[in-house]
Amino acid sequence: MKNSILLLTALFSIFISCSDDDPISNPEPLGAYQQGLLISNEGPFASGHGSVTFISRDYNRVEQAIYQSNNANDNVGNVLNSIGFYEDKAYLVANVSNKITVVDRYTFERKSLFLSGLNNPRYFEAVNGIGFVTNWGDPFDETDDYVAVIDLSSESVIAKVPVDFGPEKIIALGSKIYIAHKGGYGHNNKVTVIDTNNYVVETEIEVGDVPGSMVADFKGNLWVLCEGVPAWTGNETNGSLLRINSSSNEITLKLDFKTQEHPQFLTGELGEFFYYLNGNIYKMRESDSALPIDEELSGLYFYTMEVIDGTLYGADAKDYASNGSIEVYNLAEKSFVTSIPAGIIPGGIYFNE
Repeated sequence: MKNSILLLTALFSIFISCSDDDPISNPEPLGAYQQGLLISNEGPFASGHGSVTFISRDYNRVEQAIYQSNNANDNVGNVLNSIGFYEDKAYLVANVSNKITVVDRYTFERKSLFLSGLNNPRYFEAVNGIGFVTNWGDPFDETDDYVAVIDLSSESVIAKVPVDFGPEKIIALGSKIYIAHKGGYGHNNKVTVIDTNNYVVETEIEVGDVPGSMVADFKGNLWVLCEGVPAWTGNETNGSLLRINSSSNEITLKLDFKTQEHPQFLTGELGEFFYYLNGNIYKMRESDSALPIDEELSGLYFYTMEVIDGTLYGADAKDYASNGSIEVYNLAEKSFVTSIPAGIIPGGIYFNE
């Protein structure tokens, strides 16, 4: 009995010790900006610079201009178009300034800077230590657009892959990179596929007009939301939603909106997709073969949006000259949660894991 009591006491002590000190059970935070939202604020177009807002997961902590505050008031450039991620780094893409600022994604301390090999950079994606950045080049020249290929170890541009005009959003699926050609200052209708093993264009897929956003589903299919050519051009076309088989690069489903309907901001998780249309939010499942009829939320005005863990985050750019905000909605309850201040023209919403 005495030996049993001693054994139980020893085991209990070990359990308490592991519970209190085990780094796996209680990992040290990687920095002040882990497990929260990062908002890329474009900033004024003609002057000034962009900024990044941090919002904690419980919304109790909001910090503006976190890059400036952690880097002696240095700035990210103008316009901060997007943020890309790879391992423990974040890549802040400023298209007017033609630079990418590399920071520790958890502390936001600057690590390095890309100033060469870029010409009006837009979006960043990385695969196996190689970064891919879409570039408009001269927005009035439809022949000089390309994807910059960056060795992230040496931090050098090792190739430029010529592509059709207006490359924008970029997404990786396996060993392929898919690029939506929204069209820059014009309107395009292509998705380019690049093989990440040899940096060669594998194929070019004709989709609907103005492909603005893309997501992948559980089966590895690519869904592309095309906005359609707007009415002000005098050549209005309808929006559409397409599913592309990433193995064959064939379009396996195409759903058309009405001519006057121009959907935006496709986002998704857990087999469900959400998009914005005429102030409304619509939901569909990846197994659906028709567009939804009824909206989830209505009466909204967003500059961009993302769905993360069942919560809708919508960016309100206000008057595009003063600070904007992030509007938060509970999708399960279809209810408003809170409004959180952001910087000037919040254009990107990211969860920093």
